[in-house]
Amino acid sequence: MEMTDNSKYLKSDFFVNTESKNIKRFVAGTVDESDDEITKATKLYYAVRDGFYYDPYFLDFKQDSLRSNYLLSRRKAYCVEKAIILTAVYRAAGLPARLGFANVKNHIGTEKLEQFLGTNLLVFHGYTEVYLNEKWVKATPAFNKELCQKLNVEPLDFDGLSDSVFQEYNKKGNKYMEYMHDYGTFEDLPYDLFVSELRANYPSLFKSDFYDKKNNTVFFR
Repeated sequence: MEMTDNSKYLKSDFFVNTESKNIKRFVAGTVDESDDEITKATKLYYAVRDGFYYDPYFLDFKQDSLRSNYLLSRRKAYCVEKAIILTAVYRAAGLPARLGFANVKNHIGTEKLEQFLGTNLLVFHGYTEVYLNEKWVKATPAFNKELCQKLNVEPLDFDGLSDSVFQEYNKKGNKYMEYMHDYGTFEDLPYDLFVSELRANYPSLFKSDFYDKKNNTVFFR
């Protein structure tokens, strides 16, 4: 059967794995069958945004560890992981969804993170696009409400009608995040591109004592 333009964004993929029981339980426990598409999309967005604490200090590059069904079993995740989760639960709820990635500059990022990475450039910052009202809308669930309060930034809301990409300013009007480069959208995580971009932009990440080559993980506090 020939696939429609959006049917490929409803299917289960390797990373955006919608077939697991925990993905289906998450959706069933978050939305009601009577909810319209906008309501489903917003409910699932907030459940992912605030249900997983943003944590960029533990990076697990094993492919199985980046699958949505595994990520859903954790309570912490960084932007790419949270975008994978949101894309998966959207598809499981019958909403066409795809992954998007961009490079952004974080002007009030934690000093520790910038020091370790050697830059305030966030490479391969993940977001989700969901198809609602016959158009693609961007949703970025990365930064949970609790973290935003600590950073003096309004949490990024999503109404299902307009793009929700990243906070441009903090509450004092200072520049917070700045869009630098867009990689485009993908059906599934482009794993090789993702890892190669991190290696190219954060060479120290893979040479430090925090990188466990055997387990392909980075852990620092």
